[in-house]
Amino acid sequence: MRKVLTDTSTSDVRTELMRSSQQLGGLTTGVVLNLIIMTDESAQYDAVRAASQAGREHPCRVLGVIARDTHSVPRLNAEITVGEDAPGQTVVLRMYGELSEHADSVVAPLLVSDTPVVVWWPTAAPAAPATDPLGVLAQRRITDAAACERPLATLTRLAASYRPGDTDLAWARTTGWRSLLAASLDRPHGEILAAEVSAEDGNPSAELIAAWLVGRLGVPVRRVISAGPGVTAVTIATADGDIAIIRPDGRNAILVRPGEPDRHVGLHRRDTAELMAEELRRLDPDEVYGEVLALLAAGAGTGQPEALAAASGEE
Repeated sequence: MRKVLTDTSTSDVRTELMRSSQQLGGLTTGVVLNLIIMTDESAQYDAVRAASQAGREHPCRVLGVIARDTHSVPRLNAEITVGEDAPGQTVVLRMYGELSEHADSVVAPLLVSDTPVVVWWPTAAPAAPATDPLGVLAQRRITDAAACERPLATLTRLAASYRPGDTDLAWARTTGWRSLLAASLDRPHGEILAAEVSAEDGNPSAELIAAWLVGRLGVPVRRVISAGPGVTAVTIATADGDIAIIRPDGRNAILVRPGEPDRHVGLHRRDTAELMAEELRRLDPDEVYGEVLALLAAGAGTGQPEALAAASGEE
């Protein structure tokens, strides 16, 4: 069911949400969180679709916020969707004029009470998510440095402003790599001497993996530029030979260990809906991500050998 309200008010939107919920059997009773999406017109369709797909695993009330012409007369338009195509309820709010500068005041009354709040910026990330007016409402704040115009500069800025509860989809993209690397290093191996991360130029996930390796292994980590897609290889040099995970096609990887036959493992590049579903599984602070960002802020993972050496304790 879809309902469009033009030149409306927060009170009218809330009333319509309650009415639609009652008509469809009390949809909010199964809602486990509120998901606020701060986006623009160009990204809103894909972002809301990804949130709806993730909502099949985590039923939520999705509130898409789009700030339109800030110089026009203040007004609010709302598009409400409920039913099979939108697990929970989805509301796209278009704010005009000065109203767009007070999105938090519009959104707050529409949140399902006593339910966790997550804010997601699928494109441009605020300088400090935790102090952003919408970020203040949330227990969890999700950005995507890879979707920003300058990914590495954005990641550096997010590292400087990090607060518990912040996370980034660039970090979620490293989950498969980190799991495979951790499993590989759980087995006997020679002394670890150094590491190398190969990826496209400006890939924030590669920088996070590099910083994570610096923190976990305490050795220099070198960044190598490859043709992609995304991260293409991580190599750990040991006294017995190289341990490597190589993914040339973005789908399947080859695990290489000294003295063993090469193994083929699945390591596909996940879409946004899968990444969001992972992030919504946890609402507590990601302490490992915080530690990695602290290393990144100190210079680890920047691809500068002297900075990496300093972060790992090397002279």
